[in-house]
Amino acid sequence: MKLQARRFASRRRAGASDLPGVVGRARLDRRTKNLTRRLRPGEIAIIDHVDLDRVSAESLLHCQVAAVVNAAECITGRYPNLGPALLIEAGVPVLDQVGPEALNAVSEGQLVRLDGDTLYAGDQVIAKGTVLTKQAVADAMTAAREGLSAQIRAFMANTVEYIGRDFEELIDGIRVPKLRTRLDGRHALVVARGYRHREDLAALRGYIREFKPVLVAVDGGADALLEAGYRPNLIVGDMDSVSDRALTCGAEIVVHAYSDGRAPGQERVTTLGLDSVSVAATGTSEDVALLLADELGARLIVAVGMHFTLVEFLDKGRPGMASAILTRMRVGDKIVEPKGVSRLYQSRVSTPWLVLLVLAAAAALVVAAAAIPAGPIFLRLVGSQLYPFWHWLTGLFH
Repeated sequence: MKLQARRFASRRRAGASDLPGVVGRARLDRRTKNLTRRLRPGEIAIIDHVDLDRVSAESLLHCQVAAVVNAAECITGRYPNLGPALLIEAGVPVLDQVGPEALNAVSEGQLVRLDGDTLYAGDQVIAKGTVLTKQAVADAMTAAREGLSAQIRAFMANTVEYIGRDFEELIDGIRVPKLRTRLDGRHALVVARGYRHREDLAALRGYIREFKPVLVAVDGGADALLEAGYRPNLIVGDMDSVSDRALTCGAEIVVHAYSDGRAPGQERVTTLGLDSVSVAATGTSEDVALLLADELGARLIVAVGMHFTLVEFLDKGRPGMASAILTRMRVGDKIVEPKGVSRLYQSRVSTPWLVLLVLAAAAALVVAAAAIPAGPIFLRLVGSQLYPFWHWLTGLFH
């Protein structure tokens, strides 16, 4: 219902309420994660994303996209990617396989209209494609699951090869640079922008408030923390999916470099005039962040949004997961999943003790008020204000 109202509002703003389909401003980018930084509610996203993954679909939904037009194929059948199903279930129209020409035929911010299998700019046909339906997505997912065994074999072969080639570097640890951020003996909350990261951060609010862990962001995880109301202490990554706003928030920056010392993300940090250090290591930036927290002496590491299942790694375009396995083996005695923390964590102040504390404070106020000359007048005033509440409360039991 909200989505339909948003589409109707976008048509009225555009002055095109008499035209069928969905009308909105076009936002286009070949990298979906870059597009979602600019996407506004009610706009139409034009992307070029093979095998649309779950995290990208969740980001599009979070931006309240009105429709999605994909130049590439949303589901190739290589593996059961969950992004298209999330969009369809949310009621977002998806036009698939329109071809790369659509990205050249539309300008950023141009008013476009999606009607069925056709994308229009005014009266001009921009592109045609395949409309994704719930049944079509379900059939494609079934076919993808049937062929998943071949992907698993290739994935595990790559993983074993990687372990045999580069395991010593990860097992021996990484060379830790000198940092201002201190983790020795503290908890570390390592956040990547992955599956359920928003829900996990919301569930961990009590834990964050009480234990005040060091907030370590992996690339776009810095934006996730800012969105949740927190400022990261440390940002680790190759800086390809983090916003300028996050990079300039005051966090200490660690650029992930390749094992040969090349650091593609360093140029961007330097251009922004920011100080940084670099860490050369194999594996992913998530692995580097976990290993850094371990080497710097973190007592406990809570990992949010990390990728560890087969589908998650295929979503990220990773051909293997050896670095993640080796990292977990090395840090395994410290690392905790968010759900484990939210289930086991209980505030040190229990509800009965909190109620008792409030009653004690109220009693102290009454005694103090009675001891001053104007106390009786003050107490009568408070009593008159509380009488309607007391009358309502006692009425519940009659």
